Amino acid sequence: MSRKLLAGALAVLTVAILAAAIMAQSARVSSPDGIASTEIRGKYAAGPDSAYQGGKWIEVTYGRPIKRGRELWGSGSTYGQLLNSGAPVWRAGANVSTRLKTELPLVIGGKPVPAGEYTLFIDLKPSSWTLIVSRWGAKKDENSPDRQALWGSFDYTPAKDVVRAPMKLEVLPHSVDQLTWAFLDVSDAVGTLAIEWDKTMASVAFRVGQ
Repeated sequence: MSRKLLAGALAVLTVAILAAAIMAQSARVSSPDGIASTEIRGKYAAGPDSAYQGGKWIEVTYGRPIKRGRELWGSGSTYGQLLNSGAPVWRAGANVSTRLKTELPLVIGGKPVPAGEYTLFIDLKPSSWTLIVSRWGAKKDENSPDRQALWGSFDYTPAKDVVRAPMKLEVLPHSVDQLTWAFLDVSDAVGTLAIEWDKTMASVAFRVGQ
């Protein structure tokens, strides 16, 4: 191969590599998908290779926005408006609606939440957050015509509310850069569902129902 041909081939290869790198960067999602899971009511099988068997899952799926230097909450009459983006309540995540899937019946805020799938929202008020467990479906695409499902929390109404429960608010000693849902203090009977972002943690206790 001549030097000119070799140089040309290398130039084409370099351009292709740069183009692939640019495409990979542009395809990266700004708010990656997240999942918080716990498994309870199972048992470890006896033996050297014991495995947890018969457990039941509770999980939250959501989009994980990053703070990126923003003042998240606002104050006074503007409290929560940045995150709500014009919706009546916060989707408690990013993009698609935040979803709760439970294989066990739960009791949240003193009210039953049968096993199944739900959408989670948070009504943001200064010093007063309310977790909303709703039967609204979740659109996978914001252009979906499905009238029984929502994209994020846009067009939310309380018509399908199952539970509205006050959340405990705490100030963290550090700043959480990427929004995080988590299960805390979990046993076979009770647990706490928490959301952390910036220096705020909001949580609500639950127990396993009958």
